[in-house]
Amino acid sequence: MRSFSERLIGAAKLDVAVYEEVEADTSATGQAMGVVLLSSVASGLGTSVLAGAGLSGFVLGGIAALIGWATWAFLTYIIGTRVLAEPQTRADVGELLRTTGFAQAPGILRVFGGIAGLGPILQIIIGIWMLIAMVIAVRQALDYSTTFRAVGVCLVGWLILIVTNVVLLSFLGLGAATGL
Repeated sequence: MRSFSERLIGAAKLDVAVYEEVEADTSATGQAMGVVLLSSVASGLGTSVLAGAGLSGFVLGGIAALIGWATWAFLTYIIGTRVLAEPQTRADVGELLRTTGFAQAPGILRVFGGIAGLGPILQIIIGIWMLIAMVIAVRQALDYSTTFRAVGVCLVGWLILIVTNVVLLSFLGLGAATGL
């Protein structure tokens, strides 16, 4: 069994074996939440520096990242196990939370999102990296035979999350303030 740091690095390297390991290890749920928290804090720091928003940007950026992950993981579970399941799909919420939690490992680098001129490009690269990690996590947790189905599950969940966020921000009157 790998250490937390080995799992963290392996997940960021998109090592399928790490995702299989954390899927099966029920004691890794706390580690997965640790990855999510580290990624959320990094997002909050990167957001506050990038936007010049200070402490409120840090807190809101971190909370938004945490809520975004939890919502996406929930949507992925529902879509992946009920809507787009394959005959061999067997997963519980814990398996999906552990794998998708570790899929947030590249997000720790979002702390560098505030680097002038480079930050926005880094944020895009890290976002794509995290999407790829999420696809691997979903494919392993849901025992899909193809990556294509995992991509579909992730994209459908991600699109629902985006639409929900836009509607929520508009409803709260924050759309104009956030550029949405």
